[in-house]
Amino acid sequence: MECRDIAARSRIATREPWDIATALLLAALALLVACTFRQYSISNDEGVQQRYGELIIAYYASGFHDRALFAFDNLYLYGGLFDVAATLLAKIVPLDLYDLRHLLCACTGLGGIAATWATARMIAGPRAGFIAAALLAVSGPWYGTMFNHTKDIPFAAAMIGATGMLVRIARDLPRARPRDLALFGLLLGAALGLRVLGLMMLAYVPLAAWIGLSCRAPDARRRRAADIVRVALAFAPALLLAYLIMIAAWPWSALALFNPIRALVAFSDFHYPIRTLLDGHVYQMADVPRWYVPVYLLIRLPLITVMGVALGLMFEALPRAMRAKPLPRTRYEIGLIALTALFPPLCHVVVHGPAFTGLRHFLFVVPALTVLAAIGWDAALARLAQWRRAATLALAGVMAAVTWDGVVLARLHPYEYLDYNELVGGLPGAAGRYATDYWVEIMPEALDRLEQRLAREQAQGGHAGPYYVAVCAERTQFDNTPHGTLRFTKDVARADFFIAPTHMNCDRSLPGQIIVKIERLGTLIGVVKDRRAITRPGLAQNHTWPAPPLAQ
Repeated sequence: MECRDIAARSRIATREPWDIATALLLAALALLVACTFRQYSISNDEGVQQRYGELIIAYYASGFHDRALFAFDNLYLYGGLFDVAATLLAKIVPLDLYDLRHLLCACTGLGGIAATWATARMIAGPRAGFIAAALLAVSGPWYGTMFNHTKDIPFAAAMIGATGMLVRIARDLPRARPRDLALFGLLLGAALGLRVLGLMMLAYVPLAAWIGLSCRAPDARRRRAADIVRVALAFAPALLLAYLIMIAAWPWSALALFNPIRALVAFSDFHYPIRTLLDGHVYQMADVPRWYVPVYLLIRLPLITVMGVALGLMFEALPRAMRAKPLPRTRYEIGLIALTALFPPLCHVVVHGPAFTGLRHFLFVVPALTVLAAIGWDAALARLAQWRRAATLALAGVMAAVTWDGVVLARLHPYEYLDYNELVGGLPGAAGRYATDYWVEIMPEALDRLEQRLAREQAQGGHAGPYYVAVCAERTQFDNTPHGTLRFTKDVARADFFIAPTHMNCDRSLPGQIIVKIERLGTLIGVVKDRRAITRPGLAQNHTWPAPPLAQ
């Protein structure tokens, strides 16, 4: 027993320190998720997504006779893998349904961070892997959406996982390991079972195969034709597995062979009466400028990540700027990562498709951009290695920037997804100019603070309620938050209180006295208005609210 303990300690001692640091980071994030997942609001899409998952299960349970899911708004154009999994788990896990969804989504988000680490480590080494994990962990667009963007985060995690496996498979071609091919098929199937944009991965497969075969020994190139056939046969079972997962999680895709293509075309031409913000200008989603998505990427990602992406692209284009000439395989792999990160937003620029709510539909490129940024910073540190003091200062600067971004996220909690970088002055500079609380995540805090005020009023002999509340949100968000004597109403004329975010000036849509201000970083992001002077004038004149304190 003692000898085994000594051997185990020896393995730990000789393990790469950067890998140990990554393991500690992931463990800390897992603990943070476990402690906070109940603090996040239901997003305004979760109600319909959950219902879609229930309809998919009903479709299979009825022997394909209950076809209500095909008429449920436009949800049939999406895969329902996450929603089906959450619905099935809810039958055996003793958690509130939406708490369970948020925990499950956060776990996939952690998986995305782990896949980002593994991909960066595989290409550039343990230090790059740690930097990638740290950068993604403090990225507001990732961590801030990791709990309730229940379609975008799982899709993004599956895509970066499939990308990493594709890089690994390319290294072994033409004799890829069956385990790697199976994992690639599972991850690609999961991506397709969530969003049809997973089809883009099929365009990356031939490129990865070319990388793998091109980097073989020169004397083996004469067998190129045979190798191509061998590679195609190797990928066939993985692609078949991905297809089976897709049609299981997305029943509409199984109704006709080309339905996935029809869905892809439909997404490129969506036209809803949804408005969005860009630099203070309001646009309909179909009329956003071509640079909408690139601008949001530039201002939403941590500045240290933006700088790292620039370095990564520079070292890819100018390999002599690195300390040592990189292997051709490494350059090709970095090029593949850059393609997966930049090709989707560039397609949006060229096609000039619709877009709304910032990065919501392009969140899946964030992990790949983070891998590219980590490779860039690692290459810069390697280039500075001959000047030990400069390299130490540069590494300290990167870690200080990561720490600062983490502190900002902590101050924003639980609204981390409102984070903007210094290019627009953070959240204070972005407010009123760019998308902020479009998910109306202020709902739990707003209801809790309103209930506290009403309890104090009742203790002083005030009216006990019930009161009617109008919200600039979905009813599901109100109904699934504890709210005591408060009652939801669609009839705004009878609403005693009004809860709204400041996003798109929704707080100005009804008059009333502001009695609760929800703030982060000195920026107003949501309000509760008392309208009893309008709805109950006799009652309101007997009570005067004090000035509301600000929540920091």
